Amino acid sequence: MDFGKYKYEKSKKSGQRTHQTKTKEIRLRPKTGEHDIGTKVRQAIGFLKDKDKVQVSVIFRGREMAHVDEGRRVMENVLQELAEFSKLEQPPLQQGKRMIATVAPK
Repeated sequence: MDFGKYKYEKSKKSGQRTHQTKTKEIRLRPKTGEHDIGTKVRQAIGFLKDKDKVQVSVIFRGREMAHVDEGRRVMENVLQELAEFSKLEQPPLQQGKRMIATVAPK
């Protein structure tokens, strides 16, 4: 076997072990239904099992800005359900019309 082929095989094997961590996002609204939230949480758990970070966003539109406490409740429920599979990297912060939290896999 020639040296070029050996180097190629070696680089191919070393590339298989690494995983580039990506940040995936799930978007919610304050009035999102319970079943829909459950679906988003299952999707986020799948991302966490694939070793990706998940950014949970609650987006407020129009008069929903007057009910930030409702959005915070939704955020807390999602983070509580994800607590078993993740650790909180960035706590929920209000940034304009969005409330954002980031979780990383355990």
